[in-house]
Amino acid sequence: MKHFTLQLMDGAHTKQIESVTSFVGEDASGRFGILADHAHLMTALIFGLARFRCGEAPWQYLALPGAILSFKDNKLSISTRRYLIDKNYERISAALKEQLVTEERELHVMKQNIHHMEEDILRRLWEMSRKR
Repeated sequence: MKHFTLQLMDGAHTKQIESVTSFVGEDASGRFGILADHAHLMTALIFGLARFRCGEAPWQYLALPGAILSFKDNKLSISTRRYLIDKNYERISAALKEQLVTEERELHVMKQNIHHMEEDILRRLWEMSRKR
């Protein structure tokens, strides 16, 4: 059975997985699969779960908050902010949902902070214009 190498890269570390026989991911156009000797491919994975398997072993799930995928010369490279790997679908799905909720909460706080900063700047500009 033909295989390829999967290289996962995030902000903290790199992990290389040998003897991968199949990968399934999803980009904006939908789900797709990669087998050994696939043509050169580059795409942006969406937030969600991908999966891969080594030989006939069970699928392993890969939770990603989006990523850049590149496949060339039987090497699949995935670059992302962070990732989670687990063989248990329910456990990794729960972790992905928790990650999504946390990121949405952080985004909301960041938007509020930006809004307050904008209000502050406008108030200061208005005060400066009144003093002139």
